[in-house]
Amino acid sequence: MDRITHTLDAPENLLPQAGEVNYYGPILSLEESDRYLAILLKDIAWQPDEAIIMSKHILTKRHVAWYANSPFQYTYSKITKQALPWTQDLLELKTITEQVSGETFNSCLLNLYHDGSEGMAWHSDAEKDLKRDGAIGSLSLGAERKFAFKHKRSKETVYILLEHGSLLVMKGTTQTHWLHRLPPTKTIHTPRVNLTFRMIVNQGIEVT
Repeated sequence: MDRITHTLDAPENLLPQAGEVNYYGPILSLEESDRYLAILLKDIAWQPDEAIIMSKHILTKRHVAWYANSPFQYTYSKITKQALPWTQDLLELKTITEQVSGETFNSCLLNLYHDGSEGMAWHSDAEKDLKRDGAIGSLSLGAERKFAFKHKRSKETVYILLEHGSLLVMKGTTQTHWLHRLPPTKTIHTPRVNLTFRMIVNQGIEVT
């Protein structure tokens, strides 16, 4: 299958100010999307996500996994994770995401939402381990879910429906000025896997 490559005709910016978010729509065929979803559900080393909230250790229903070029450490919600080596399927999806977006990534945080009752609260991805103003490529597989952005100062909101096999790229000052979340819903009863490709820096490990 011929791949879309990065051109000057990138999708329009979904944000009205202070940041850049581009939605490419489905970048995989339905057959590819279904195949990769089945593989990732089966083969990824899923674990409940963890957080330290008000000195309490919390395990979430949502599951996560962390893969990268090197054994990078990544700390968020006061929990540090160490990356696993890429699987062949993740490397294939990373290559496709890089070809479409024109960006380069060295790691991927995966999220598994078993159904619509699982979501993500308002937050921004601005941890010190991430490249400042770097791109985050968000590849969605499975159930279509609404995704929301909220400006930190004006509280203006932007919503988009993330389709099966679709790519959304956040970059520039998006994380500085905007929050984002995945709202829970009672109407979704099937799983969604979200791959967030990232660039880790400043760990004394060669970034490739």
